[in-house]
Amino acid sequence: MKYKNTFGRPTGQHQKDNFAHMNVLLSVSDKTGIVDLAQALHNLGATLVSTGGTAKTIAQAGIPVKSVSDVTGFPEIMDGRVKTLHPKIHGGLLARLDLEEHVQQMQQHDIEKIDLVVINLYPFEQTVANPAATHEDIVENIDIGGPAMVRASAKNYEHTTIVVNPAHYAMIIEHLTSTGSVPLDVREQLAMEAFSHTAYYDARISQYFSHKRNAPFLEETAIPLRRDQSLRYGENPHQRAMLYGSFTSQFKQLHGKELSYNNILDIDAAVGLCAEFEEPTVVIVKHNNPCGVGSADNLVDAYRKAFATDTVSPFGGIISVNRPIDIDFAQEVHSLFAEVLIAPSFSEEALELLRKKKDRRLVENPAGASSRARYIVPVNIRSISGGFLVQDADSILFDANDLRVVTQRTPTDDEQKAMLYAWKIAKHVKSNAIIYALSDRSLAIGAGQMSRIDSARIAVRKAQDAGIDLSGCAVASDAFFPFADGLLQAAEAGASCIIQPGGSIRDEEVIAAANEKGLAMMFTGTRHFRH
Repeated sequence: MKYKNTFGRPTGQHQKDNFAHMNVLLSVSDKTGIVDLAQALHNLGATLVSTGGTAKTIAQAGIPVKSVSDVTGFPEIMDGRVKTLHPKIHGGLLARLDLEEHVQQMQQHDIEKIDLVVINLYPFEQTVANPAATHEDIVENIDIGGPAMVRASAKNYEHTTIVVNPAHYAMIIEHLTSTGSVPLDVREQLAMEAFSHTAYYDARISQYFSHKRNAPFLEETAIPLRRDQSLRYGENPHQRAMLYGSFTSQFKQLHGKELSYNNILDIDAAVGLCAEFEEPTVVIVKHNNPCGVGSADNLVDAYRKAFATDTVSPFGGIISVNRPIDIDFAQEVHSLFAEVLIAPSFSEEALELLRKKKDRRLVENPAGASSRARYIVPVNIRSISGGFLVQDADSILFDANDLRVVTQRTPTDDEQKAMLYAWKIAKHVKSNAIIYALSDRSLAIGAGQMSRIDSARIAVRKAQDAGIDLSGCAVASDAFFPFADGLLQAAEAGASCIIQPGGSIRDEEVIAAANEKGLAMMFTGTRHFRH
């Protein structure tokens, strides 16, 4: 038989002669390692076929290479848009050498088998991430021929080996040199990676257009994610876990053990709340809930306010700040064991001190929580049995047009500042959320209870245990009070004003209770459930 599966035959005395029957197609945007690979394949006696810039790179290195046009007998046209979409290419990729009919058709149409395909695609993702790129630039970097060849080769993995990752080049050469073949299980693994690669690529393209057209909720969708970091385990040691996306490009770890699954969740929660404040602010998070928030002219004073809310829970917690950490702040927090400290930057003096605790992670977040690639539509995704729930991110605090005073008494300026401060915190606390606060700090936080009145009671009890006076403070509720009892609990604790979304069928009853107690109350018209 004229056509043999070069990668499936055993090694033997005439190995290099047999490699002379091996045809390799090389077409890469990322030229990393391609010359070394081409040289190694040439040394084994393989025939190299390549396209455009890849062929030029290989030829300039003095390595014999045929152009795709030499194989197809047809020139590249339309600025390179059409070059590999040809039967002599795809016939060579898709032919089953175990079927006599396929072999006869190859002979009839003078089609050569292509044994190894090395491809990576046009840099679509990098182009979109470039702020200077135009829509035309982005569209021109949508690869057509590349994905078609990748998918064809992957489909035919029993006869064609597909490589889309330069990290595998050395492994391929090692197999060919040592055994004369690439094992079937490796070819299957490479095919799986290839299909994942094209799926990710197409999902990025879909994502770009959905963002451009402000249409995130498509009839059919794929979530494009690239592995960012392997994790030791998930929420618990028996759960496997992986980090996908671009987290490590936004958050740079400067010290400490690798971040855990739970650390990453808490970092996201802490930084998201910290981003709500423009003034110097410290946020302390434990188990995805804030246990203290404080703002001041400097981070030291802000930290003291945040810590005073709950002096027990911060042990082993996460601290996020929105200003650079200097030596003064480092000295203030050094005695506390915090799992993670997150800041836009750290001074050298601060780093020297904070690194003395080996288990403390130090994380730099120079771009801030709002930094996103411009093609990413901000959505929340949660897995459920049988699928995913997808929603817009909760990116607003309230609509100023809906903010209104609903009680007989109008809040003072200080009360209004305190209400808005509490409201920012409530947005980031698990429901049912009740927050007692002043205009620059949290005083007590009740989170995650099955009834709102229980959250209110827990917050009051924690304040009493800490010796915190709630007189004259503001209270925020992430959703409406379904009954007046929650409001009355706040009034008894000493609150003078309340902020909540409103919208209950008993709003009038709750407003009447507020008026009777002399409270000022504002409705935001915006709910911030956080399940």
